[in-house]
Amino acid sequence: MTVNPEAASPDLVIRRGNIADGLGGELYEADVAITNGRITEVGKVSAKGREEIDAKGKLVAPGFVDVHTHYDGQVTWSQDITPSSQNGVTTAIMGNCGVGFAPCKPGDHQRLIELMEGVEDIPEPVLSAGIPWSWESFPDYLGWLSRRRFDIDIGAQLPHAALRVYVMGERGARRDPSTSEDNKAMAGLAGEAVRAGALGFSTSRTLNHRTSTGDYTPTLKAGEDELTAIAGAMHGVGRSVLQFVLDLSTLHEDLPMMLRVAENTGCPISFSITQNDKAPRRYRQTLEEINKAAARGLSITAQIAARPVGLLLGLELSRNPFQTHPSYRAIAKLPLKERLTRMHQPDVRAAILSETPTSTDDPLFFRPNYDKMYLLGNPPDYEQPVENALGTQARRQGRTPEELAYDAMLSDEGRGMLYVPFLNYADGNLDATREMLCDPRSVPGLSDGGAHCGIICDASFPTYLLTHWTRDRKRGEKLSIPFVVAAQSRKTALSVGLSDRGVIAPGFKADVNVIDYDRLHLHPPKVHYDLPVGGRRLLQQVDGYDATIVSGVVTRRGGGATGNRPGRLVRGAQGSLN
Repeated sequence: MTVNPEAASPDLVIRRGNIADGLGGELYEADVAITNGRITEVGKVSAKGREEIDAKGKLVAPGFVDVHTHYDGQVTWSQDITPSSQNGVTTAIMGNCGVGFAPCKPGDHQRLIELMEGVEDIPEPVLSAGIPWSWESFPDYLGWLSRRRFDIDIGAQLPHAALRVYVMGERGARRDPSTSEDNKAMAGLAGEAVRAGALGFSTSRTLNHRTSTGDYTPTLKAGEDELTAIAGAMHGVGRSVLQFVLDLSTLHEDLPMMLRVAENTGCPISFSITQNDKAPRRYRQTLEEINKAAARGLSITAQIAARPVGLLLGLELSRNPFQTHPSYRAIAKLPLKERLTRMHQPDVRAAILSETPTSTDDPLFFRPNYDKMYLLGNPPDYEQPVENALGTQARRQGRTPEELAYDAMLSDEGRGMLYVPFLNYADGNLDATREMLCDPRSVPGLSDGGAHCGIICDASFPTYLLTHWTRDRKRGEKLSIPFVVAAQSRKTALSVGLSDRGVIAPGFKADVNVIDYDRLHLHPPKVHYDLPVGGRRLLQQVDGYDATIVSGVVTRRGGGATGNRPGRLVRGAQGSLN
């Protein structure tokens, strides 16, 4: 390795680690020297650092870049971007799925809060109490964030719903077609956002995205002319990516349209691909389509979930299998302890178990399918065989699955959880997920850090990629450590225009993880009440990150925060520091 003269007196030296360079190369033992926030030397470092970390036998990898989070609110009230920063993430990109809080006129604050609450399950009281609304325009929002300090770097995308409502008002909220004047105004603001530092623009076309009052997202049926105007204006100003989420039912229409937008504007695009039970092989066709488009010169990235996208159900959570049963609804608002006491009473138990679910307009309502419902276990097992499902267990035991679910939720003083994998698990295993992760156009995504506070806990995806896919998987082929590290560091960074990070090499930004690979371990999700006004969220404790380093500063050590906050707002695409 070449030696940089700047490394004569390094700020930090990581000694004798097993280097996963982020480029997919084989592991090798080396020292890493860091000065002024940059990696200055990789190899045998003779100079003594002002601070040193002994990484003998440990995995040394670039900091992970998570391209799909929803910390748009959290970054305004917290300097610690947990749980992502607890999982080796050193850069988090927010503003996905078309939802966010800028631009926004004062009269629309509640409207955007209701949209975020409905789409991302972040409670309204938390958002109302936590967001200071010290901005109106998107550049103002970025300017306000640029004065804050965090435990990781953050990057922002311009959310389409906020932009549409800002320009079109009530017409935008009720999904009216935009006029040419509307498109011109949105395009102008989009270009302004990129000049201020937006990394891209996001939109949603799925029926599952609704406000907390049940209205569809304002962007659901936005026209091709509208999207082309916005994407063209943004990419004309600077490198930016168009991120979107589509519905399986309209994929045959919407995906060709988004490819045309990319082709006509030159704008890179990034969107989610999952395996759906209704069409379990459609993901292959979608990957074929985007690879053909890439062969024509389009820049396309598929975001792939690292495991099933799974709902967690329980008495402390947003959903449970009995939530629409009349006898449960009668006690649903009681404090957990009192509700638990009532549910232990034989008459209440018999009443709840005798009733059936009643359909509602809630987009997250589902009629429980106990043949796809599991006990997550400790350690949590996200790839269980179908014989572990509650339906199968109930048939073996001569009981009803409802009884098993009921008893499971009463366990652990009412904190027991059920797990329902509803995407990426049509085959009862993760072979399809592995196939998607291995596609050359894919990157890991969809962790949704900061969102789904009471129903999904997927911000641990980066850790799961290392534990399950490279070490613990028993029901199929694994992936290599170099592949996984490169996928969620360099590949993700490049997909959003951040060429300055994601590699362990001289000249790159010094975002680094020192990982005790053998001890790396995810604990079961638990509910914490640490959001504004005591708001609830699901978190998973993780063991094995010896140190996480952001811009050369140790932010986490031995699983705990150091209190250092070198993280900054990343303004726009970043060129290589080499």
